[in-house]
Amino acid sequence: MPRNVEIKARVDTPEALLEKVKQQNPHHHEELHQTDTFFHSGKPEGRVKLREFSDAKAQLLSYDRSDQEGPKMSTYSRCEIDDAVGLKATLEHAYGIKGVVEKVRHVYLVGQTRVHLDEVKNLGHFMELEVVLEDEQSLEQGEAIAQDLMQKLGIESKDLIQGAYMDLLLKQA
Repeated sequence: MPRNVEIKARVDTPEALLEKVKQQNPHHHEELHQTDTFFHSGKPEGRVKLREFSDAKAQLLSYDRSDQEGPKMSTYSRCEIDDAVGLKATLEHAYGIKGVVEKVRHVYLVGQTRVHLDEVKNLGHFMELEVVLEDEQSLEQGEAIAQDLMQKLGIESKDLIQGAYMDLLLKQA
């Protein structure tokens, strides 16, 4: 199962962060418009979401991740979906919808790390680092890579958040 080390942080000045990301020599940039529909999961640390893109493509994602600030391990499974409307209706019937997150995501690749600059509807601006671990890499190695990039980007521990955007939206409600 694929693994990564993730951090998520609130961003006050997205333009300044973007300049720092560009200084890290990113190899790729992509802008994505995403709608994530979260469904109830039977596991305390488990999440299930249907991610729909503006080009009508979709993915079903299931992942386990603890709700803690700072670097944390995430294991996940992802499947490309041809019939997002039908799958959403089926999952809603079976599990119920927990909520929906809409965002514009800018994706940059810095080494083995995916850097996401997100504007989340009704929440604001955020940054995620996902250090994609190789099979032989340990959690500690991934954490070290994340910590190093956090320092280079000027991300401080006070900016870190725990949980998913869905959790933040639910707390607001």
